[in-house]
Amino acid sequence: MSSHHIVREKQEPALLVLSMDTFDEEMLGQLLEWSPTVICTTNTAEKLDASGIKVDWIIGDGEAGDLQSDVKHMPLGEDNAAGAALKYLVTHNYPAVNVITDVLELKDFLFYADKINLVIFREQQKIYAVNPGFSKWKPACEFIELLSHSPGLQLSGLEAMGNNRYKTTHDGFFTLQFEQPFLFIAEDIE
Repeated sequence: MSSHHIVREKQEPALLVLSMDTFDEEMLGQLLEWSPTVICTTNTAEKLDASGIKVDWIIGDGEAGDLQSDVKHMPLGEDNAAGAALKYLVTHNYPAVNVITDVLELKDFLFYADKINLVIFREQQKIYAVNPGFSKWKPACEFIELLSHSPGLQLSGLEAMGNNRYKTTHDGFFTLQFEQPFLFIAEDIE
């Protein structure tokens, strides 16, 4: 017996590829599994095309070229590539986006962190914004990095390792309490 799944537009997170020189191709395949809307820069468009990946939007003020048919062009306007893409996704009611980048500039994502579910992949890290009272189950000895700071930060289930890195103390939940609306954390991925 076979099963068929119908994926509706915007049901899966969009995929924004800002740069991907250090990104694992197997992980890219997982992010593309359910055919998300793919948005990329002109620099990454050729790499995606060479890998046989269909691109929906190319961001940039220059010509996008004729890599694929039916590719739409997204002008930068006053934004950088991340800002232009995130503005488009938020205004078109996308609930979530996975972002691939080699260089993390958190300031590019701060304005959108409470408007869309953002997951940023950089090298071997998965980065996302969490709300006060965030709690997650992890095995012992897993690493978490706090990428932004908040007054009144209280941690449980984590041991400080230095340089804003923490290790889970046991199998179970760790919790973050803080005063800001959100902060960014990074988890190591394999």
